[in-house]
Amino acid sequence: MVKHTATSVVTIDRYIIEQEKLHPEATGELSAILYDLALAAKMIANKVRSAGLADILGATDNENVQGEIQQKLDVLANEIIIKALDHGGRLCAMASEEEPDIIDIPERFRCGKYCLLFDPLDGSSNIDVNVPVGTIFSVLKKVTRGSRGEMEDMLQPGRRQVAAGYVIYGSSTMLVYTTGQGAHGFTLDPSLGEFLLSHPNIRIPDTGRYLSVNDSYRDLWDEPVKGLMEYYRGAGGARQPMNTRYVGSLVADFHRNLLGGGLFAYPSNKNSPKGKLRLLYEANPLAFIVEQAGGAACDGSGRILDIQPTELHQRVPLYIGSKSDVDAATSMLGGKRPPVAGIGAVGA
Repeated sequence: MVKHTATSVVTIDRYIIEQEKLHPEATGELSAILYDLALAAKMIANKVRSAGLADILGATDNENVQGEIQQKLDVLANEIIIKALDHGGRLCAMASEEEPDIIDIPERFRCGKYCLLFDPLDGSSNIDVNVPVGTIFSVLKKVTRGSRGEMEDMLQPGRRQVAAGYVIYGSSTMLVYTTGQGAHGFTLDPSLGEFLLSHPNIRIPDTGRYLSVNDSYRDLWDEPVKGLMEYYRGAGGARQPMNTRYVGSLVADFHRNLLGGGLFAYPSNKNSPKGKLRLLYEANPLAFIVEQAGGAACDGSGRILDIQPTELHQRVPLYIGSKSDVDAATSMLGGKRPPVAGIGAVGA
């Protein structure tokens, strides 16, 4: 006789509902935002899968606010997210890496008490060569009194996020999110059209195997940064060398390191003294996720989630991943002694 083992199949909708029941004060609005984001992710995943068959690869004739040439899929993904969330009555405003200013909720729709900030398609410049790309999002609670969202609502430290997540469009489509109750991953089953819980309570190893950094900027780094990178590679026997793995798509590099342990670094350099990555659309949401998974994120001097934003498209250096590896960055870039003993040891 064949013995069958029952396994629980949990959709993202079911999981969100079950989590909401743990908070009697919840209104359901945040849950609804997460549902809408999951729907938008399915729509974007469909576009990404058909990118080589439809005329949606390549660049447009436009630049975004960052001065980067917009890819056709950037524009499509941006529009999908806006249209999926602008009419639900749960958001007071949105902000996108692709848009110069706050995205107002149309006058015909009711406003809610949350703000959504997002990078619609991270790594899109790599999509022509079939490298994984992703969507990153952050949700904040409104702090101003009016019905419409204002700049003050957007410029809140990352520690005030009420939810954050990312979607990676790779060999499978996976959504990872947190509401401050751990980080959880859901994989899209194409046959069902549903995100199913596949990675509950993700925990990143304290010391990582992988170092993700673009070494082409080495000559532009300050000496302390060069020393830190040598430390990660095991210089002087201070630690076991990390394996270098760099895709060039933030979501792809972060996702691998979150599951396997490691550090993603995008230091400041002489050409980008304030850093390259966007605080509100990339660093803050991923920092929230990694901390919920037991990791850490810093800008080389302090915690990412404690930075007070001053502008919508603010850039920061970023060191994110396994906690002991991030602690080493804070220590060494802060002028303290480099670690000298033990795997992942940090100097006093």
